[in-house]
Amino acid sequence: MKINKIFLAASAVAATLLAGCDNIDEQEPQGGSLLLSQVQETYAAQPERTEAAFSALYTNLGQLAKLYDTPDDWEFLSILFCNDLEGADAEGPDSGYNWFSVCGEYFSRNANYRNPYIRYQAPYNEIGSINDFIASADSTSQDGIWQIAQARALRAYSYLLLAPNFQFNYQNHKDDPCIPISSPSVADFTNNPRATVGEIYSIIMDDLNFAVENLKGYSRESKGNIDQMVAYGLRARAELDMGEWAAAASDADAAIQLASAAGLTPATIDDLSSVAGNQHPISFNKISEHNWMWGYDNTSDNAKRYLVGGPDAWLSSFSANGYAAGAGTYVTINKLLWDKIPASDVRKGWWVDAELQSPLLKGLTWDGKGDIGNLEIDGVKLAFSPYTNVKFLTDPIGTTTNEDDFPLMRVEEMYLIKAEGLAKSGQEDDAKTFLENFVKTYRDPSYSATDGGRTLADEIWFQRRVELWGEGFGILDIKRLNKPLVRFHDAASTNYPAAFRFNMAADDPWLLMRFPQGEINTNFGVVQNEGGNLPKTDQNPALRDGVTD
Repeated sequence: MKINKIFLAASAVAATLLAGCDNIDEQEPQGGSLLLSQVQETYAAQPERTEAAFSALYTNLGQLAKLYDTPDDWEFLSILFCNDLEGADAEGPDSGYNWFSVCGEYFSRNANYRNPYIRYQAPYNEIGSINDFIASADSTSQDGIWQIAQARALRAYSYLLLAPNFQFNYQNHKDDPCIPISSPSVADFTNNPRATVGEIYSIIMDDLNFAVENLKGYSRESKGNIDQMVAYGLRARAELDMGEWAAAASDADAAIQLASAAGLTPATIDDLSSVAGNQHPISFNKISEHNWMWGYDNTSDNAKRYLVGGPDAWLSSFSANGYAAGAGTYVTINKLLWDKIPASDVRKGWWVDAELQSPLLKGLTWDGKGDIGNLEIDGVKLAFSPYTNVKFLTDPIGTTTNEDDFPLMRVEEMYLIKAEGLAKSGQEDDAKTFLENFVKTYRDPSYSATDGGRTLADEIWFQRRVELWGEGFGILDIKRLNKPLVRFHDAASTNYPAAFRFNMAADDPWLLMRFPQGEINTNFGVVQNEGGNLPKTDQNPALRDGVTD
């Protein structure tokens, strides 16, 4: 991490503790250190602790400043943000205010940095808590079984975010070393070698099979919880990773049917269009939005833990108490991708153009002032950068509380998984028809799957890149599909800053995360990922990905 990338100016945003690249060598082996017997005794003596421990499994997904008192620590939500910043389509500036510049530059492969530590340890902390909870939960009651099923789905979700970062895709590397398994059955956490990719996905599928089967009949109180619909969706994601195309299509369809029965449907073109004087109805900030299947239900108490941390402060361009607006660290779409979106597609307005305008800003004001893209408010907001995202609004615009929710699964993703599953299981005609019906109905009435000149598989990936932008799929899809990382063709083709402007081959070992030094120091069975080199500006200009060619 460049030392200038981790300080912030107090004049730009709220006062923040300045922190360097923290010493993480005190890390314990993943899995936790509490004895299971101690946990069981506590839960037995105080049953209310069981309920609190279960609730914490969900709270942990986005709790701010849990590992570090810094604005880049948002647990799983931070991981999702980094997944996009390490991809080809979402970027921040090469600025001393950008705490996430390590992702743009790929300095995140340094085993001593805070960023990769958070991305490694947060899921393992969650897995450890889940293991303890499952071992102590009441497996004799229906409520207990429902809680265990949700916990197992959360464990699968944790592994789904870990595994792809430490090894290449399942289809080509099933027998290669991936990550350690955290389980009560592990005899010695100080000598716990990396399981293979196949072994990790076996755990994932066992957990999700259990969740799908045992969440039947469960009615959740909040979309912050996992129900059978979400379990189907998570299993469809895993099946995409594994190349189980027909199964992925089937599970995605099951999720769609359950979502429809629950009144959850894709956002319409009207939902995503401007309404004079009001922000558009779907703003990607409220768990109540009718296209969210699962989300992180943020609270004011959580937001207060670190007011300039979290998605509002970084991913949204409308917070009056955040790095994006206050320090100009706006998250922008790569011009390379934006140029490929047809003008007739309502989603093109999710980002401002080179003149800082978007139809979705029509009628909106910030502190009563219009022309939000060009608006500057001293000490609060700088003018947008070209191609700044306006997809993620805040409630209200100019908020200082930063307590908006974040989508973890939307029904639109299930439509795209189904299309991909159909296309790659020998049903291309059905896949094309299904994809065209979805996009024409909900995004672009003029759409044809052949207009972009791509293969059907690449066209579906293009739709994923546009639809799911900013929601955590960037580098995961690139690696899953065994694609090169393509951020530029030439300097004029992209708005990536020079330090982030490079392409990487699909098999470049530098794409693999490094295990934190603390894990290497305490788990002697782990062999570190090696190979590759820090990318250089303008390297590999001839690489193409089939989407932005």
